[in-house]
Amino acid sequence: MDTEMTPEQSLRLIQSMIGQAKRSFSRVSFYFLLWGVLLTLAMLATYFLRDQPGAVGQGAPWGAAGVLGGIISGVRGAREGRSAPVSNPMDGLIGWLWSSFIITMIITIVLSVTSGRDPGPMITLLTGIPTFMTGQVMRFRPLILGGIIFWVAGTAMHFTQDALTLTLLYCGAMLLGYIIPGLMLKRQEDAVRTT
Repeated sequence: MDTEMTPEQSLRLIQSMIGQAKRSFSRVSFYFLLWGVLLTLAMLATYFLRDQPGAVGQGAPWGAAGVLGGIISGVRGAREGRSAPVSNPMDGLIGWLWSSFIITMIITIVLSVTSGRDPGPMITLLTGIPTFMTGQVMRFRPLILGGIIFWVAGTAMHFTQDALTLTLLYCGAMLLGYIIPGLMLKRQEDAVRTT
């Protein structure tokens, strides 16, 4: 027979789940830092190679970043999965959220490229969703703000064709949305390990 929880019990359960999520998600700092650095480098390479003909100036840096990041993330994720399988519902939720984002991102890239449009502004907008939601689940303000920054940058990117402006907007969003929050998460992760 099910019994109803008191408001205090419900609050304690929610706080416990959030605490588990914070401990569990502290290891995500690696992914934010990895992808923040790789995608910033891809954008900078695209900017500096923009006058080169063909794939070198267009998609090669993004392809290289995607493949390298995918391999590194896959290997790291497999190792983490073997050593610490999903331990709470929030782990699974965030995993599915990011998986959904990746599928949507790939579809958006393919559709944009086949129709001759730059996928960057739309991908930047989409990146706000999992970043913001991960921040909300973790109750980690830098990621919440990071998601908002991705939305603002992605919106602004739709109103310019200037390569330098696009590069600055994207790299700024990566710095403020992934790299700085990743460093802050890493600091928390290191503090948890030492205690």
